[in-house]
Amino acid sequence: MKRLIFWAALAAAMCMTPATVRAEEKKSAGAEGESSGLKAWEWANFLLLAGGLGYIIKKNAGPAFEARGRQIRKAMLEAEDAKKDADSRSAAVELRLTRLDEEIAALRAEAKAEGEAEHARSVQRAAAEIAKIQAHAEQEIVAAGKAARMELQRHAAELALGLAEQKIRARMTPDTEEQLVRAFLEKLGGPSSSAFTN
Repeated sequence: MKRLIFWAALAAAMCMTPATVRAEEKKSAGAEGESSGLKAWEWANFLLLAGGLGYIIKKNAGPAFEARGRQIRKAMLEAEDAKKDADSRSAAVELRLTRLDEEIAALRAEAKAEGEAEHARSVQRAAAEIAKIQAHAEQEIVAAGKAARMELQRHAAELALGLAEQKIRARMTPDTEEQLVRAFLEKLGGPSSSAFTN
């Protein structure tokens, strides 16, 4: 309620500005005593207005400025914390970047070593495969050579038999055949052999 009265008085005082008082002064074109009373009224009005404004400013501006100052200090502290956090993150990123170059170099060296090792393993596998193929080829050559020698021996035996048969047939006469049969029967055993010859 006191505030309401204060604000009403302040509004009334503001309505009574010096311009309003001067207008009133001109209307009443009265004596000089009245004019000095109006000047006093103007000063009273001004002092009341200045006092009211000073009171309002003192009452409201102080806490408002203090609250705003607290907000600004809080914001500054938060900004400082954010800056420290950003600086630490930036330092961590820089450290990771320097380590990244080292890690990339290590990965390249490792990949190169693995590539060389894989190449050596491939060469060893290829050499082992070549050795297996050569051993298998040698075995096949040996087997083919044995088969060819056996075939040659069989063919030579057939040729020898054929040649021997031809020679025997060329020498064989009916008398020679008969002598051979008799000699064979005699070897088999005695009296029955004479029955065959007759």
